[in-house]
Amino acid sequence: MLHPQARALLDFIEQRGIPPTHTLSVADARSFYRERRFATQPPSPEVGEVRGLRASGPNGPIPLRLYRPLNGTDRESTPVLVYFHGGGFVIGDLETHDTLCRELTNLSGCAVVAVDYRLAPEHRFPAAVTDCAAAAHWVAAHAGELKLDASHLAVGGDSAGGNLAAVVSIEARERGDLPIAFQLLIYPATDIHATAASHNENGQGYLLTRDTIAYFTGHYVADEAQYGDWRVSPLLHADLSNLPPALVLTAGFDPLRDEGAEYAKRLTAAGNRATYVNFPRQIHGFITMGKVIDEANAAVALCAAELRRMLR
Repeated sequence: MLHPQARALLDFIEQRGIPPTHTLSVADARSFYRERRFATQPPSPEVGEVRGLRASGPNGPIPLRLYRPLNGTDRESTPVLVYFHGGGFVIGDLETHDTLCRELTNLSGCAVVAVDYRLAPEHRFPAAVTDCAAAAHWVAAHAGELKLDASHLAVGGDSAGGNLAAVVSIEARERGDLPIAFQLLIYPATDIHATAASHNENGQGYLLTRDTIAYFTGHYVADEAQYGDWRVSPLLHADLSNLPPALVLTAGFDPLRDEGAEYAKRLTAAGNRATYVNFPRQIHGFITMGKVIDEANAAVALCAAELRRMLR
């Protein structure tokens, strides 16, 4: 059964005639996503420090935002989560996920570095992958001066950001130059083909729709021949062994539910430590909606607890 609070949110959206993302221009979709956060996100908690940074990337500087926990110490060995926001590779930014990053740093005791990677369609695949990998490497390389512990570095993200965290983890294993201690995958997009049963079951009526997924995919991937590239669809990689421990979190009424569950299954089958948690009554995107959905706060607390357990 859909959670009554999620149902109330969907009814509110329908009653207000709020337009679906796929009907908007890219500029309007970005603006709307940024502005609507105030209706569903809880107040931003105070943290110990927020600092803007710029990582060096192969295609230019990449804006970052560093968060430290409110009661943290300014010591040399603070574990760190490098976080990639969701938004279908098209929308989202440092502001849309500011509250979530603040919550994660305070509850986990770890630092969080949010990455403002380049977005499609101005910068199509693999621009986001390139930026996220470069940002994670930059954080590790500059950990000493930032008073972070590069030996306890995690990557994570929600939706498209979960895809990017999974891809960065695989790429780091293959290159062997970035030890990642943990991956936090929140309703990750793992197969761009969108053929899992949950895409049919939940493809209409639950905020993220088939049409919106197609809108994002069309902007992100220029050529369908790239659909088979594991950097687009990490579930398709032939070898998922020797990857960092993972928490994979999904929502029951999410089109991405089954591909997230399958990715967790594949990780475990390949010999990795992977924990799978499904919130069966929830919709895609719920984890940032703690103002109106109580289970969002439980999900954030769970993610933070796993970060604390795996990194500290």
